[in-house]
Amino acid sequence: MKEIWIEAEEWESDYDIFDENTDVIVKFEDDTEWVASFITYKNILSLRDKNKVTGECLNGKYFWSSDMLLIEDISRKTITNVVTQLLADGEFWRVFKKNELD
Repeated sequence: MKEIWIEAEEWESDYDIFDENTDVIVKFEDDTEWVASFITYKNILSLRDKNKVTGECLNGKYFWSSDMLLIEDISRKTITNVVTQLLADGEFWRVFKKNELD
């Protein structure tokens, strides 16, 4: 693994690492990139509550996201630990999808 890019780190405003979602791109030495969406447990509940108000997802009755990984928080430390563990377990390739834009 060469680099981990976390979309949330590009945001100009502060965010709650326990109630947020962010795309994560992992770049390898061969310059291939793999992407997944990291969503905190708390953020799933916040999204449901928002959708009840906005009417999205049948008023919060469902939620889906492609290449979703649920996580406790979206800090760089936690994300790096999860990516490292997924690679060690051989699960990385099942969770992340190849970024066709690389």
